[in-house]
Amino acid sequence: MCGICGIAFNNPTRPVSPEQVAEMANTMRHRGPDDSGVFVAGPVGVGFRRLSIIDLAGGHQPMTNEAGDVVLVMNGEIYNFRELRDDLEHRGHRFNSRSDAEVIVHLYEERGAELVDDLVGMFAFAVVDLRGEQPSVLLGRDRLGIKPLYYAETEDGLLWGSEPKAILELGETGHRLSSESLLDFLMLGYVGGNESAWEGISRLPPGHVLEWKPGQPACLRRYWDLPTDGLRDPVEPDEILEWLDRVVADRLVADVPLGAFLSGGIDSSAVVTSMARNTDVIACTVGFEDGGNDETVTAAATARRVNARHHTAVVAADPTLAVEVLPWFFDEPHADSSAVPTYLVSRMAREHVTVALSGDGGDETFAGYRNYVHDLAENRLRYLGGRAGQALFRSAGKVYPRLDWAPRFLRARTFLTNVGDEPAHAYWRSVCQVDRSDALAMLNPELASSLADYDPFREFEEHYRRPAVDDPLYRAQYADFHTWLPNQILAKVDRASMANSLEVRVPILDHRFCGRFANLPAHQKIHRGRGKRLFREAVASRLPTEVVQGQKHGFESPIGDWIRGPLAGTVAEAISTLPELWFDRRHLVRVYSEHCAGRRNHDRLLWSLLVLESWRRRHGVEELAS
Repeated sequence: MCGICGIAFNNPTRPVSPEQVAEMANTMRHRGPDDSGVFVAGPVGVGFRRLSIIDLAGGHQPMTNEAGDVVLVMNGEIYNFRELRDDLEHRGHRFNSRSDAEVIVHLYEERGAELVDDLVGMFAFAVVDLRGEQPSVLLGRDRLGIKPLYYAETEDGLLWGSEPKAILELGETGHRLSSESLLDFLMLGYVGGNESAWEGISRLPPGHVLEWKPGQPACLRRYWDLPTDGLRDPVEPDEILEWLDRVVADRLVADVPLGAFLSGGIDSSAVVTSMARNTDVIACTVGFEDGGNDETVTAAATARRVNARHHTAVVAADPTLAVEVLPWFFDEPHADSSAVPTYLVSRMAREHVTVALSGDGGDETFAGYRNYVHDLAENRLRYLGGRAGQALFRSAGKVYPRLDWAPRFLRARTFLTNVGDEPAHAYWRSVCQVDRSDALAMLNPELASSLADYDPFREFEEHYRRPAVDDPLYRAQYADFHTWLPNQILAKVDRASMANSLEVRVPILDHRFCGRFANLPAHQKIHRGRGKRLFREAVASRLPTEVVQGQKHGFESPIGDWIRGPLAGTVAEAISTLPELWFDRRHLVRVYSEHCAGRRNHDRLLWSLLVLESWRRRHGVEELAS
């Protein structure tokens, strides 16, 4: 795992400064503490920070072809590099290392931008082609967005980096938060879409390549997507096991210690038991001192079953990490409360391994989230009730009181509103922490007015409606694969693990695996109010019963206790210091007062405001982009 960056100028006579490229790369030293490299040729330059995983001595980057006129920097791992290398050697290409990255250099010589079709892995790369009259650049990102890549098109050319801080280091883009991103963040707890939180800096979308030539607009092209033309026929559990073992085995190649995260959940347990069929396993588990959702006992049962070397640690879920440490590594505001425990388990795992496999992706692929279960139930009721029933539920939802602090079975307002709404809006509401009108009400009135025509739902809806299937469950999964998964879940895992210089591999998000099983019919995913039906059946013979039948706990922090306890003063201070040009201060104080008085539960919103203010201070952001 590494950090990459680069500069390409439109003006062929303007040289890139090697020192500037090195400064860009060094902002990401945490991504690559083992080695660094810079390559400059006239108006282009690339930089690299390396976490050494494969071919420790020979895998130095940037890499070039035999003639030195195709240059590569890559972050990630290519799991089928041996097969690709064999084929390329038969075609006459000569290799100077045993590194997986080098295959991309020679694939580019053979196939140009089409090389991505041959890659199996997680990756973000930049290829600089010096063979023409002027240099050109190809950027590529893996299909699911496991590895990040940002870029900025400026008047002078193209800039890119694994993290925005590398681009911001140059001072060529505005150091301002976009107002649309602020609304995104308040509603979702993260910044979505192809535009980053930073003015002028974009994300390369998952499954896309970008081709750039001097003086021309960059050309963005999608090269892969999940199935959109229908659901597949039902499958047998053995097919899932066969593919699980295959994608896990692909991820066991490393020249450094390799292990796995192990919780009490079904996904990480399935990955660990599959690993044990091919190698001795080092498993890493953390528990938390507050005792909430402690899965160390269940994880230990799985570890004993496969004779794993099991490292456990009981740690304090320190809330100050979210305020003082994580804002630097999360270049964009990110309010996922599980970022703290993810950082802690990564820190603990790094004491024993350099590479860890995780179970991320199982919930998206096999519909494991409660959102999916509720959405399926709402759609069935919506269908049975017809339009008259929808109108009745919609009316009931408007008059039903908010009961945020009440037991879950009494909090029926959202359920009634959702059943009375159309499916896309209903599911969108379930993934938002506040609705758009409430978010706009928090903003400075002038800013809110400027956002009158912007609605984050529109982009979500484009994803939701793209599959040509009459199946709301798969539409919801598809939308999550293109929004929530890369921008919240995978961004969190990447930043929290790389902050500890730990590489995390996610076998369930092998594009061949999730592309094969995400569009299973609904009855093979959800049964009797539980998700992952077929996946549970597939792994039942390998796992302890308490894992297969256990309830999903998640990996969240006790933010409610933190806000009422050790962070109470910090939250109050954040509300008083958030810029008045951004927020209606009186409204924020009213929200905080409602929460403290117990009239409304604003845990997630207050946590988001605290994260936002901590991020704003750490990065020195004072202005919004106009």
